[in-house]
Amino acid sequence: MKQRRKPIASLSLDLDNQWSYMKTHGDEGWESFPSYLNLLIPRVLEFLDQRDLKITFFIVGQDAALEKNTAALKAIADHGHEVGNHSFLHEPWLHLYTEEQINTELAIAERHIEQATGQRPICFRGPGFSLSRTVLQVLARREYLCDASTFPTFLGPLARAYYFMTSKLSKEELEKRKQLFGKFQDGLRPLKPYRLRMDAGSLVELPVTTMPVFKVPIHASYILYLGVFSPMLAMLYFRCAIALCKLFRVQPSILLHPLDFMGCDDLPELAFFPAMNLPSYKKVAMMSKIIRVLTDNFTVLTISQHARQMAKAEDIPVMHPSAIAL
Repeated sequence: MKQRRKPIASLSLDLDNQWSYMKTHGDEGWESFPSYLNLLIPRVLEFLDQRDLKITFFIVGQDAALEKNTAALKAIADHGHEVGNHSFLHEPWLHLYTEEQINTELAIAERHIEQATGQRPICFRGPGFSLSRTVLQVLARREYLCDASTFPTFLGPLARAYYFMTSKLSKEELEKRKQLFGKFQDGLRPLKPYRLRMDAGSLVELPVTTMPVFKVPIHASYILYLGVFSPMLAMLYFRCAIALCKLFRVQPSILLHPLDFMGCDDLPELAFFPAMNLPSYKKVAMMSKIIRVLTDNFTVLTISQHARQMAKAEDIPVMHPSAIAL
């Protein structure tokens, strides 16, 4: 009997470093760029190697510019993974930048990422899902294949409120971050990939997948947070989300974060982050279950592989940036 071919999905990790979490949160000391990459990256690479998975790491350019991170970042490419651009300064208010500032931000990040890894990024994800029409125009002009910054959920304001409650930010800093994690109307954005046509060219938009119909988050950090209360119900939630993706023919693009693999035993300084009361071994064990559910149901690709397959699809919707909530 011929085995049915599994549908595709993609997997990516936003390589936010310790300093970038501290900067966004308003904590002192981020300017010295404290880093956990030398601890994190070998742990994640081993996890992926054991499962024969190749994913996309969205790298912050500032990290690639620092010599202390070069060996760890080069290991990502040496293990056959893809790198993407996650901006240079990792400022979630990127949408407030001028066109010239955005172009400079992307160009500097590209140069340092390529120098560190040997790969030029062709996929982009904005820090904190920050996005604007100007960002999209610059990406198209710089000949990027895809953007992966949209996060179609209604819960962004709740995540932002939680983050702000634990921060020490001034009114001016809060104003800059007022769109962190997105707006309520982001839940109206399309869940499936689409092609964006602009004056400067076109891009494939590959949204971070949320649960079909309900538009609630299903990325790993959210599942781990639910697992603090009930690991069994957290996994049931994820299995239901994957089942709905298959039912509605959504090819999921699942997002990972560094703190999905790190716990209170690694980083007591980041205790404000959800699920950081769990030790790392418990997180890695749950991550193993999450990835098993994903790979049992889908063939997992990198972001660019996913975007290229979507670009060839005859039925991919074509939109102008003005048609989506930005």
